[in-house]
Amino acid sequence: MNSPMDQNNAPTTETKRAPRSQRLRFGIAAAVVAAAAVGGTVTAFAVNNSDGQSATTTTTSAAGAKASGAGAEGPLSTKKGDIVDSDGKKVVLTGVNWFGFETGTYAPHGLWTRNWESMLDQMAKQGFNTMRLPYANDMFKSSAKPDGIDYHKNPDLKGLTPQQIMDKIVKGATDRGIRVILDQHRPDQYGQSELWHSQSLSEKQWMDDWVKLAKRYKNNDRVIGADLHNEPRGQATWGDGNPKTDWQLAATKAGNAIHKVNKNWLIFVEGTDRHKNEQFWWGGDLQGVKKHPVKLNEPNKVVYSAHDYGPGVYNQNWFMAKDFPKNMPAIWEKHWAYIKKQNIAPLLLGEFGGKKTAGKSSEAVWQNALMDYLKKHQISYTYWTWNPDSGDTGGVLKNDWKTIDKNKMKMLAKYQTPLLEAKKGK
Repeated sequence: MNSPMDQNNAPTTETKRAPRSQRLRFGIAAAVVAAAAVGGTVTAFAVNNSDGQSATTTTTSAAGAKASGAGAEGPLSTKKGDIVDSDGKKVVLTGVNWFGFETGTYAPHGLWTRNWESMLDQMAKQGFNTMRLPYANDMFKSSAKPDGIDYHKNPDLKGLTPQQIMDKIVKGATDRGIRVILDQHRPDQYGQSELWHSQSLSEKQWMDDWVKLAKRYKNNDRVIGADLHNEPRGQATWGDGNPKTDWQLAATKAGNAIHKVNKNWLIFVEGTDRHKNEQFWWGGDLQGVKKHPVKLNEPNKVVYSAHDYGPGVYNQNWFMAKDFPKNMPAIWEKHWAYIKKQNIAPLLLGEFGGKKTAGKSSEAVWQNALMDYLKKHQISYTYWTWNPDSGDTGGVLKNDWKTIDKNKMKMLAKYQTPLLEAKKGK
């Protein structure tokens, strides 16, 4: 999902709205990005596969535990449909996204109103054992300066570069027993890109940045891997061999490059927004894996990741079906869940969410049905989002950046697995 652009010391909202047709996609996206640059919103689009209408995307997270404990220390790997620890025991990731590094703040959002360590303390207290941390590649440039931080509340961040702030957040999370997935969310602060390369980011720089991050966090086993590119879509293809657009090919190259310097990392590979002529949510369609799986030189390190949203983001036709929500498992299984059910590989639902989790609205019904489905099949997830300033979904935190949305946590607490043990003093 796209996150808000905040270039002031105050929150903005994020929305995902879809265009009415394929033809309108690029013009609308450009206008939205322009608005975002001055404190507006950024939007992600997906197109309904049956009637050509467009869709919006957001994310949510889930909680609760049936099997699996926190897992042993040490690198994770995969075994058929499961993520396993260094002892070969199953690990289920039940986490949350905390965005901001991919925007003009070059820091996680909310630090304009509270201390970063208190934020992580609260996240751990709510039981999230994983954090997906989005970033933009231009945060690594020497010209990038953090913004949106109250240094009276965060004095230890003053004078640090965005990368050094990321170091603090990563160490703070992992010290508290929260595993970290790094997410290349945007090439720059101004918006997402369809492909892993763009006008502002070459494929070489994209891969070089991943290699640098893999080296930088190599000695922290709780930094578990790379979500290579957020929501491939539009021009992105899967398995056709075109070096400029084939996402399966690019993910293979990047995964192998990362493993040359850090063999421990899991490689999280999102889907595209379509399969043949059928369109789905951005990053949500993994049907291409059947014929063209990602095969790395380092075995047992690929985790596929999908994004899926509800009617609060866009009212797809399946939300209006007479048998809703009983019709949803077949849709999930067609586009992404079959990978886990057929033991092809592990699966992470990297983004899902919505504002309503209680009551009889279709959005609340959908979220709870998805949560139950994830729990039943022991599918890992990172909910969108911790931040309240996601326009389509809201967050686990309410708008004051302190109060927990009790209804959301009640839903997420259905399915949470344990954190790792906190390190001394945390």
